[in-house]
Amino acid sequence: MKSAFNCLKKIMDKNRETLIELDSVMGDGDLGITMQKAFTSAQAEAQIFESEEPGDLMIKIGMKISQSAPSTMGTLLAKGFISGGKSIPEIKTLSLSNLAVFFRAFTQGIMDAGKTKPGNKTIVDALYPASTAMEKASAENKSLAEGIESAYLESLKGVENTKSMKAQHGRAAYYQEKSIGVIDAGAKVGSLIFEGFYLAVSE
Repeated sequence: MKSAFNCLKKIMDKNRETLIELDSVMGDGDLGITMQKAFTSAQAEAQIFESEEPGDLMIKIGMKISQSAPSTMGTLLAKGFISGGKSIPEIKTLSLSNLAVFFRAFTQGIMDAGKTKPGNKTIVDALYPASTAMEKASAENKSLAEGIESAYLESLKGVENTKSMKAQHGRAAYYQEKSIGVIDAGAKVGSLIFEGFYLAVSE
């Protein structure tokens, strides 16, 4: 898990300008900055955390993100990490099935906090298919690496699929039909999160 947050910090640093550009189309353009802050603080917290239970680490990281990136996306991610952490209590070794439970709760936490669902052109449109793919891989007894890879690939498809969707939330919702044809910046963040876990395992 600590390795995953090392990767996530690097990924958010690398994609800072990309997220700013995507968010500038229909948002206020600060997403890259806030995500860099969020995952810099998350990585720092992961390195000093001493509990052997990854669920505890996820809860702590959620709290840290809430403090360091008090934006709409920061608040949603904080809720996701806290919800996910609570779903895997007293577990010291993460299997694919445990990680699938975590990401399902992570996704549901964000859906509940944002009062949204798949198809509304949000981060959920990357998270939901990726979580489903991870659950499917777990049911098929795939390895941790295979499960995370399949989830990451589905998250990429989810990002691409947001092009055909009309925004329903936030500032982007004001654009209505004009939002069609544009990738959702939040969904890109969701895919980057799965990329971080994918790189941590594959490397």
